[in-house]
Amino acid sequence: VQRVEGKVAFVTGAARGQGRCNAVRLAEEGADIIAVDICRDIDTIGYPLARPEDLAETARLVDKSGRGIVAVQADVREAAQLERAVQSGIAEFGKLDIVVAQAGVAGMRGQPPLQAWSDVINTNLVGAVNAIQVALPHLGEGASIIATGSTAALMNVATKENPGEDPGGTAYVTSKRLLSQYVWDLATQLAVRGIRANVIHPTNTNTDMLQSEPMYRSFCPSLTHPTRADAERAFGVQQAMPIPYVEPEDISNAVLWLASDEARFVTGLQLRVDAGGYLKWYDYHI
Repeated sequence: VQRVEGKVAFVTGAARGQGRCNAVRLAEEGADIIAVDICRDIDTIGYPLARPEDLAETARLVDKSGRGIVAVQADVREAAQLERAVQSGIAEFGKLDIVVAQAGVAGMRGQPPLQAWSDVINTNLVGAVNAIQVALPHLGEGASIIATGSTAALMNVATKENPGEDPGGTAYVTSKRLLSQYVWDLATQLAVRGIRANVIHPTNTNTDMLQSEPMYRSFCPSLTHPTRADAERAFGVQQAMPIPYVEPEDISNAVLWLASDEARFVTGLQLRVDAGGYLKWYDYHI
């Protein structure tokens, strides 16, 4: 028996990278997929976002696995667009069991700075809340909500050098920390209904977001135009294990576990898939 056989999953940011990997992994284990992605750039984000053909490729891969998919171009910042996507998926599949709030952007050195702050918060935090809230009326006992945090969410923003000089970058950390708190509160509220809510905190993950010029500059601030080779040498500072990053499949395996009945009594968890990154930077505490 497949691990999420017969379930239906709503996945945001599904056109490429981590979102696509999540959608395909869930489909491989028996889930039908409702997939959304903005499929266009956001002006303040300094790297290209997914395109319609990327979402079409996700649909092809899910179809290849033998599962159904409803793929819709939608902006997570707009709850009405997500509501329409979910309704289309439920019309096709009849129910909803899993929410994977994956869509996110990094706005390091985004211009203009205040707009970059707004775009990151509205995508990473408000967008995740929108996805969860439009799904909630359709979720029943045994449902699983999974949000994507970040090891960065667990870091102390106040210790960063030159605070306030990069609102877009700070917004990434802030959005993930607030999302983590939101999901904690949500898990408390939904436990009585038998609905679980958890956050996965990845470290550096080998996706288009990480492999981008703004991220290279973030890891190599002393270089004007750092290359991927420069950044590869710097990425390792984040982890205790001697690796530059994890792969999307490593995160999707955690998503699959939390989505499955194997984790039926796991809720309110802040699950770090970070190659020991948290261990490297923080003393022990529960």
